Amino acid sequence: MDPSAAGAADHDPARAAAAREALSAVRQEVSKAVVGQDAAITGLVIALLCRGHVLLEGVPGVAKTLLVRSLCQALQLDTKRVQFTPDLMPGDVTGSLVYDAATARFSFREGPVFTNILLADEINRTPPKTQASLLEAMEERQVSVDGIPRMLPQPFVVAATQNPVEYEGTYPLPEAQLDRFLLKLTLPLPPREDEVEVLARHAGGFDPRDLAAAGLRAVAGPEELAAGSAAVRRVQVSRDVLGYVVDVCRATRSSPSLALGVSPRGATALLSTSRAWAWLSGRDYVSPDDVKALARPTLRHRVQLRPEAELDGVDVDAVLDGVLGAVPVPR
Repeated sequence: MDPSAAGAADHDPARAAAAREALSAVRQEVSKAVVGQDAAITGLVIALLCRGHVLLEGVPGVAKTLLVRSLCQALQLDTKRVQFTPDLMPGDVTGSLVYDAATARFSFREGPVFTNILLADEINRTPPKTQASLLEAMEERQVSVDGIPRMLPQPFVVAATQNPVEYEGTYPLPEAQLDRFLLKLTLPLPPREDEVEVLARHAGGFDPRDLAAAGLRAVAGPEELAAGSAAVRRVQVSRDVLGYVVDVCRATRSSPSLALGVSPRGATALLSTSRAWAWLSGRDYVSPDDVKALARPTLRHRVQLRPEAELDGVDVDAVLDGVLGAVPVPR
């Protein structure tokens, strides 16, 4: 395609509107399989629009894996799952060179990272060396084996899960790696009404291993994601709102409850997610309310509580709420 024609396509308002409608339908489609996790569904769509990675935290059994599989089904994306264990090696994720006796040569065998959405299950249960093998893939969208870079499919997003209650035998992610995740989404236990609905669906024959039988169909695809990403990049942000994003992030650095505040990378992440949410909401500009709506999932993993605050039972989200309440909102 001619570059000028591609640029014109990216600026096609009708195409952008159709992409927004399709991605809204994705959120509704995924809810056919996943009950009561609307915020996490929206967060994953935002991550795909921003080409960012997601950390999913929740106790076992709250549909983290089902959520990712359902999203990929609705978006016609490929997904692979890796169970991270203490004996997992970097080559088990990225791929490795395999000797071919027929040709007497080594050939590259792709690892599960060559997919659209990699579900890294319990990422904190594998040693730092294997965790680090994902860093190049997450940052550069490529893996290097034997000195040769190999590009990953587009889009490529890592959805990594963590169990918040079992810490024995885990290797906590270092701050530098946590900062590579665009969002940290928490999947809470469902309220009673949603849990009854889950059981009602299973009693009615719902099989989480057969999403097609549950009526879940593809309603969008990579083209809509690409059009949506292009439209998000055109969302306008006023100087005042840019200043508000910066002020919120700077306020975390002086919070008495936090030993580590948000870095400038965190500020750019908050800007990206706020633009995506504004576009999904049908607007071509970012408001302070968009920043507030995405502050907790974008920033909660980028700050670190002081030990005394942890002993007092202080919650990171509560600290961020206090910061948002204290920073003046532009008019």
